[in-house]
Amino acid sequence: MNDINRKPEDASAPSEMLYQGRWLRLRRRGRWEYAERNNPGGAVIILAVTPDDNILFVEQYRVAIQQFTIEMPAGLVGDLADQEHEGSLIAAQRELEEETGYRCSRVTFVHEGPTSSGMSNEMIAFVRAHDLVKVSDGGGDVTENITVHEVPRQEAGAWLLARAKEGYSIDPKLFAGLWLIEHAALFG
Repeated sequence: MNDINRKPEDASAPSEMLYQGRWLRLRRRGRWEYAERNNPGGAVIILAVTPDDNILFVEQYRVAIQQFTIEMPAGLVGDLADQEHEGSLIAAQRELEEETGYRCSRVTFVHEGPTSSGMSNEMIAFVRAHDLVKVSDGGGDVTENITVHEVPRQEAGAWLLARAKEGYSIDPKLFAGLWLIEHAALFG
């Protein structure tokens, strides 16, 4: 039986700032180095299914990996100057419309967990968007060049694997997202 209260010896060491950038900080605690976001709200990933039973995916170039990716609509919580205190549900509605051109009547929390627990303290919340209505073309803000894909739910897994064979980087969280779309009721 694992004892979840058992921590490494240096886990309680004070945190030391190594670098402060506009969006990220690099820190060290004991012998561990990790990144953290400057925004306190973490991130949100949106599970969005259109009235035609299509799942919304977004395609964009990611400089950090030098590759085009397929992702679910997502974004940072509280990253805008006038919205530092927004919650993940409000951020999800904003990001969904900005990236995909779809507005939803409501969003519900599904699950939250670390994006990369060995490298970052960032948490990401999965939320489900409900009652989608197309209001614009989407494509992101002025700093983004997002292509929106609407893929029939029953074909989504195969579609993602086909994009991987074409050379796209497929965010593994997409497969968790597909599972959560089908099983969100398990989470309350």
